[in-house]
Amino acid sequence: MKPFSEACEENKQPILAVLERLFADVHQVLEVGSGTGQHGVYFAGALPHLIWQTSDLPEHHDGIRAWLLEATLPNLKAPIALDVGGVWPDRSFDAVFSANTTHIMSWPQVEQMFGGIGRVLESGGCFALYGPFNFGGNYTSDSNERFDQWLKERDPASGIRNFEDLDSLARSNGLIFVEDIPMPANNRVLVWRRNQT
Repeated sequence: MKPFSEACEENKQPILAVLERLFADVHQVLEVGSGTGQHGVYFAGALPHLIWQTSDLPEHHDGIRAWLLEATLPNLKAPIALDVGGVWPDRSFDAVFSANTTHIMSWPQVEQMFGGIGRVLESGGCFALYGPFNFGGNYTSDSNERFDQWLKERDPASGIRNFEDLDSLARSNGLIFVEDIPMPANNRVLVWRRNQT
């Protein structure tokens, strides 16, 4: 039985509208934290010009494969095992996408994720990060504040991250911030590009 995320179902079309522009000239995308696999199937199906590489912890691979098996898309690749604190792919990508990951990770894991992305992203490549974020330490909505409280009750190491902290991490890994795109349900897409070398 395929896993199903209601959030993925609700946000896939607004995210695709952004990725159609951001990834118009992209060839190889690494998705960090593919979860159920729903995003990979939807985005790869709508963006046939690129190769979409799914990844996640091994315990999520069976669910991702179930979605991939049904979709049979030639540009959608089987999940690779990726723990942000472990071994990253020994290859480069011209884009990285991740959705709803930084607030469920611990801060050291967020640091490891940005470090890994800094290593695998090609010069000039794009990193698009979707989710809820704070700005200047402030919530952008009451619902995000409630969500953050719920996250921290479940796991004190998790929580909605401050944009400024993420951008500092990005800069220390050779990424330059280029865009903040407001999304439905008090989420955003934050976009960085790898320094041209």
